[in-house]
Amino acid sequence: MTGAAGVEPVVRRIRPDQPWRWLEAGWADMRTVPAISLTYGIAFLLASLSLVAVLLFANLSALVPVMAAGFLLVGPMLAVGLYEASRRLEAGLPVQLSDVAFVSSRNISQLAFVGAMLAGAMLIWLQVAGWLFAVFFGAIGIPPLSDFAPMLLLTQRGLAMLVIGSVVGGAIAFAVFAISAISVPLLLARDIDAVTAVTTSIRAVRLNFWPMLLWAWIVALLTAFGIATWFLGLAVIFPLLGHATWHAQRALVGDDA
Repeated sequence: MTGAAGVEPVVRRIRPDQPWRWLEAGWADMRTVPAISLTYGIAFLLASLSLVAVLLFANLSALVPVMAAGFLLVGPMLAVGLYEASRRLEAGLPVQLSDVAFVSSRNISQLAFVGAMLAGAMLIWLQVAGWLFAVFFGAIGIPPLSDFAPMLLLTQRGLAMLVIGSVVGGAIAFAVFAISAISVPLLLARDIDAVTAVTTSIRAVRLNFWPMLLWAWIVALLTAFGIATWFLGLAVIFPLLGHATWHAQRALVGDDA
């Protein structure tokens, strides 16, 4: 199922500075429905802090940065309600909290399929991070973050693991970015299947490599800033990026041929 005409969506070429316009459009959506956007952001913030609290209580504080990186992988799926809010704003429809909390779509099963893919990618990342730690430090158990940070930054093995982990993690993150850059909002916008949405997202990244690389950098930088504020900044940054991603999909994908 690739649309009414059986043709894959048309991918447009965009200007190199287009990602900045998506942020502007996302910010405009936030100003239009601030209560809904910030409610969504605060809910995401509370979920993040709850997960951090669980890790701290379980003496697994060293996993906080690893899990934070994992948020970048599953973030596109967590923002479904924000895509729906932007879709309704664009269509001139009213936006209620129930619209973003309980998204109704004819592609729910396909959204679930993409969500499973992203969750699988996060599990792979966690497994890879565990393997790297075992390779460089052996079976010593995961130390608390206060001990892990000096091990990582002040020892040769730690620095080597940091470099290799960054390269491997970056490769995984960009691969996931390619399949999820616009696939989730595309499933809300069109009656297509998950495979078509994913391949369209990959084509969009390939055709607009440098603008999409800029967009990936913007997403990573803003998310890192939000995490560095002990996740507090994500209450604003997460909904901003969610709304902006909807506009990215609209700019990148044209009408069916």
